[in-house]
Amino acid sequence: MAVRDLLSAACSLAGRLLPGRGGRAPLLLSARDDAQGRHYAVACRLDGRVLFATEVPLRCHAVIDHPHLPVALWVARRPGRESYLIDLRNGRLLQRLRTPPERHFYGHAVLHKSGEWLYATENDTRDPGRGVLGIYRFEAKGLTREGEMPTHGIGPHEVAWLPGGETLVIANGGIRTEAESRVEMNLEAMEPSLVLMQRDGLLLSREVLAQPMNSIRHLAIANDGTILACQQYMGAASDLAPLLAIKRPGQAFEAFPVAEAQLRNMAQYTASVAVHDRLRLVALTAPRANRLFIWAMDTGVLRLEAQVPDCAGVAALADGFVVSSGQGRCRHYRCDSPAIEANALALPSGGWDNHLHQVA
Repeated sequence: MAVRDLLSAACSLAGRLLPGRGGRAPLLLSARDDAQGRHYAVACRLDGRVLFATEVPLRCHAVIDHPHLPVALWVARRPGRESYLIDLRNGRLLQRLRTPPERHFYGHAVLHKSGEWLYATENDTRDPGRGVLGIYRFEAKGLTREGEMPTHGIGPHEVAWLPGGETLVIANGGIRTEAESRVEMNLEAMEPSLVLMQRDGLLLSREVLAQPMNSIRHLAIANDGTILACQQYMGAASDLAPLLAIKRPGQAFEAFPVAEAQLRNMAQYTASVAVHDRLRLVALTAPRANRLFIWAMDTGVLRLEAQVPDCAGVAALADGFVVSSGQGRCRHYRCDSPAIEANALALPSGGWDNHLHQVA
């Protein structure tokens, strides 16, 4: 089916046809590689059913679904230059979304609540590391690029919305990279920052952490506007860096209260963070240390530290979290009772990327 046909017809059909909407079981979306190194855009259910695994040319990172249409975009991992718009009903590849020649994706994007505008973090390779948000518009022929605006920082990674869907939150990782490269150019002069900006590009705030080599990477936003950000530390292995930070509404961006023993058990690298609004919990994966952490968001009390081989993506479910793995089985953590209950899932084992997205 052409993108034009899908966009013209799907508005009236989305609630009926798309799994995870209209009362059906939630749909999980992620990127996955197989043992031969081939790349796939995958949609699955918690019971282990794989709805589709569409092979794509480039390795993908984050996934975003459209608020009204049964489509989702698998965003290329840095420094990929194309992302993939896929029909969630059948896994059909609808469009290869390409950046201009002197831009590449950084792995993340967001869609405005209207469904009309998409914003993707990108690298300006003429001035390596200068962050921009590529601005794309949904039209009859699919996504078309309309322009860009600066992220007010270097090496932007994840972008998210504050509640209300008009204020953007940007994790500027602070690392310069050249075109078609993942080699860091400025580790001794990093400039990570957390930026809040209006959708028209107006800068509202720009905050930094105490350690300049602490690259701000991934975000989770609570319904009350609390921002959780997780980091990857690029300094000496012996250093102790706060790898989870929080910005509560009206307050400064600061380290989340994580015990030193837990910080050392993260191997200076985190991959994904998720918030459970009803249970007021925050979950964090640290794949290099094979660790999953869950804390009470309001008190900082540790609810769980578990060993999960190469734990990757994490997403909130009605009763807790689902966690994927790069090397082992995916797991479901039920958190709505005093003792957190863990269960292995019948999903394919291993090969999962660091992000897992649930279609609400």
